[in-house]
Amino acid sequence: MKAIGYYTPQPVTSPDALVDIELPTPRPGPSDLLVAVNAVSVNPVDVKSRASAAPPKGEARILGFDAAGVVIGVGSEVRLFKPGDEVFYAGAINRPGTNSELHLVDERIVGRKPRTLSFSQAAALPLTSITAWELLFDRLGVPYGTKAQNGTILIINGAGGVGSILTQIARRLTGLTVVATASRPETIAWCYEMGAHHVIDHHRSLTESLHEIGILQIEYVASLTATDKHLSGIADAIAPQGRLALIDDPEVLDIVKLKRKSVSVHWELMFTRSLFQTQDMIAQHRLLNEVADLVDAGVLRSTLREDEGTINAASLKLVHAQVESGRSFGKTVLSRF
Repeated sequence: MKAIGYYTPQPVTSPDALVDIELPTPRPGPSDLLVAVNAVSVNPVDVKSRASAAPPKGEARILGFDAAGVVIGVGSEVRLFKPGDEVFYAGAINRPGTNSELHLVDERIVGRKPRTLSFSQAAALPLTSITAWELLFDRLGVPYGTKAQNGTILIINGAGGVGSILTQIARRLTGLTVVATASRPETIAWCYEMGAHHVIDHHRSLTESLHEIGILQIEYVASLTATDKHLSGIADAIAPQGRLALIDDPEVLDIVKLKRKSVSVHWELMFTRSLFQTQDMIAQHRLLNEVADLVDAGVLRSTLREDEGTINAASLKLVHAQVESGRSFGKTVLSRF
């Protein structure tokens, strides 16, 4: 089968940063689905891994997490899906990735593909939807589907992949006032399109910008990038007993400044359940099915912005470079081998 991978971590400008390779067809384990991949998307974790994570010597690492495709085989213990089912999912960080014609994935982290979306539109959603959902409802503890609660959530980097779907979920499934950050005209417009009540510039003082729109404090903060740089502003703006959740990887994060306000700090990594085979691992299957239902009901929409076409090394390198530039927003997908 066709696949795209790398043998050594290299800059995306290197000719061998990503290469087309041929691999044997994988065989499903007991709880695995064998999926014919129709579309994939690229996430920051792909870029970070390609640049720094070395595979075993002589072996290629296959990247890719988001996928939408069709089940063509199942393991002996599979009960949730059958061959012919259309699915979408975000894979596992400790298994070969989705940048391959055929892919194995545990059925417990797979959802049915939204009927109203194409494979390309669906592939834009899984990783970011799981991250946003778990961050908002599991980590920050916002009640799901309760419109009565008051308060404000600040989403730092509202136009990114996670920010785009988190803005939608927070606006449509909670009663919170949603404030997103963005700095360019096109990303500001995108945040409003996703459902933000307000958009402020993260290059300015968060506190001053919030005061200008009449918000004196915020109960919830979703910090999706540069948390270390924004921490002082977050500490000033967050309410006493507020909650902060982050997904990035600051080298140092001095949260002592949050102590006086008794702020709770939460990390979100959507791979935790599959990496540690937690007892509630199937929650991601249910979560993705719920997202699919909400999409089909018109409550949520795909965050796809660009489809770069054929899934091959050349196309993936272009998208990796785009993500590395820091100027991409929404999601970029590739479809068809």
